[in-house]
Amino acid sequence: MPAESTREPVSPGSDWELAEPSADVDRSRLDDLLDRSMEDVDALGLTLAIVVVQGGRVVAERYGAETGADTTLISWSMAKSITHALIGLLAGDGALDVVGRAPVDAWAYDDRAEITIQHLLEMTSGLQFVEDYVDAGVSDVIEMLFGAGVDDHAAFAAAFPLAVPPGTVWNYSSGTSNILARIAGDAVGGGREGMEHYLHERLFGPLGMTSATPKFDGAGTFVGSSYVYATARDFARFGSLYLRDGEWDGRRILPAGWVAHAATPMRAPLPDEERHGYGAHWWSWRRDPRTLAALGYEGQRTIVGLDRDLVVVRLGKSSADDHVPALDDVLDEIVRCFPASD
Repeated sequence: MPAESTREPVSPGSDWELAEPSADVDRSRLDDLLDRSMEDVDALGLTLAIVVVQGGRVVAERYGAETGADTTLISWSMAKSITHALIGLLAGDGALDVVGRAPVDAWAYDDRAEITIQHLLEMTSGLQFVEDYVDAGVSDVIEMLFGAGVDDHAAFAAAFPLAVPPGTVWNYSSGTSNILARIAGDAVGGGREGMEHYLHERLFGPLGMTSATPKFDGAGTFVGSSYVYATARDFARFGSLYLRDGEWDGRRILPAGWVAHAATPMRAPLPDEERHGYGAHWWSWRRDPRTLAALGYEGQRTIVGLDRDLVVVRLGKSSADDHVPALDDVLDEIVRCFPASD
């Protein structure tokens, strides 16, 4: 790495500036943790890429044997946080009312009409949906992505009945994210081409996320629950947008207050077993509202330390039960290598 220069935060240009961490970071400790994240496959699973950004500069990164800075990897549920940005853009345009009823025609004449976009963002819609990644016999998400719902994820998810009144129970659901993606697509217009253009023109393009590739279902709806491919450095660009309160190089991208919206704890009780808190399509890392996190299946992570001027991206393949708890412990130690501001 080049020698440390100014510590004044910057916005990444077309290429990332490389630098050493600030002087108050124990570089030896950081390197040990990064090495462990790559090498301890038995305990942590396979890490394909990890990038650490402080002050808008890449201060550390590691890649697996067959990956590099230009390798695009799947987001899985980190895409949900991109969906949050998409809804924010449309709300800022005046095209969507976040606190208003969700514009889903199938819900217009029954008790689902009380579901708001905010309920969907908070995962408190009340809709029946089983988010299980292992048991195909009971999993609605597997059926949505690969089974009966494969051609139209949003319609599949929207067809479920209410299990509880909206706003009362938190139930993590990829179905709600794809309903939001359909709502966004309808607001943008132009089908798949319209949404691709909007995402690149309004979000990926301004951030320089040249590798970002959103995927679409058979109905032309952005799979906002699961499918954005990008390099680790480009996911770090997305995290940096939220680190900078929705601004990029002096230009406001997201509406004022939209990052605070992501970080505000949702209003329903969160199960005790959840290690992280939940806001609006963003998690709070270890239930700390000062640290946002986009989390995905198999240990995909974009961690945004709002009080540390820090973004950490980790991409790989880890088992939810066997690896992810220990992986999160190591990532938390990496985050804590960077002192928080008072």
